[in-house]
Amino acid sequence: MIMERRYLEFEKPLERIERKIAHFEDLKKTRSKDTSLEITRLNQDLREKRKEIFSHLSPWQKVQMARHPNRPRTLDYVERLCDTFYELHGDRIHGDDPAMVAGLGSFEGRTVVIIGNQKGRNTEENIARNFGMAHPEGYRKALRVMELAEKFRFPVISFIDTAGAHPHMEAEERNQALAIATNLYRMSSIATPIIAAVIGEGGSGGALGISVADKILMLEFSIYSVISPEGCASILWKDQKAVEEAANALKLTATDLKEFGIVDEVVVEPQGGAHRDPQEAADILRTALLKYLGGLEATPVAELLEKRYKKYREIGAFSIEEPEAE
Repeated sequence: MIMERRYLEFEKPLERIERKIAHFEDLKKTRSKDTSLEITRLNQDLREKRKEIFSHLSPWQKVQMARHPNRPRTLDYVERLCDTFYELHGDRIHGDDPAMVAGLGSFEGRTVVIIGNQKGRNTEENIARNFGMAHPEGYRKALRVMELAEKFRFPVISFIDTAGAHPHMEAEERNQALAIATNLYRMSSIATPIIAAVIGEGGSGGALGISVADKILMLEFSIYSVISPEGCASILWKDQKAVEEAANALKLTATDLKEFGIVDEVVVEPQGGAHRDPQEAADILRTALLKYLGGLEATPVAELLEKRYKKYREIGAFSIEEPEAE
């Protein structure tokens, strides 16, 4: 399916150049005029403008990139990374959750278990996928398939792309908090390698519920945060106009989180973002996954779990001040 290309506000200069290129290419096809020189010059302008724009994105602009409607979703990466993929459904307690994908795939000659949030591409798909916000049965489904991975020692690859877990009454009635907490607890001790990749939004507990991993990767223009900038602005500033300030304060970009030691690698995206060239984005991500997968598979289970425990114990910094003597 060919997607309509949509542009964010700061991408509009690129839209103008691309429209000119398309115009000159149409002229060339009709043979009414040789426009090769114009096309070459405009393509050079396009490359330079892309470099100029995407080398200096603000945190808020990166939030918009992470939410870009054309950005590749979990199943887009699965299609490009796996030779085969067999999706599994249901949590064997309540039902299936289309907001969470889980199944078995063939990746570079090995069987892997894949879990991930799945957003839609348009309004109809987003409603069907609940905008990628999983219910408790989604987290239970993901855990059921991860425990299958543990049984057969298949590596787990988790794709994170959600604004958060489903917040409505029915999710709370089915014990959303317990489902996420159970995943956090079990993923810390699942005896098989786990690699998580934040491919879009990584929001709050909805992201954490499938991101306890031996290695965490973040795409260059993805975000990972305890709360959305809108939610933060509403709580702290009482004003939605403060979203840019909130985005700055939250330190939610891939470079911020790499600096804090929360993620292990920032995966560079194609110039202009993953949505500009999904196949190249998948190939870059493939290389990053393979960089870690072999070493994790070769690590003895006891050592793997010890390193995973140590990784999370070392995140963050604190100090203890002794009370002054009277």
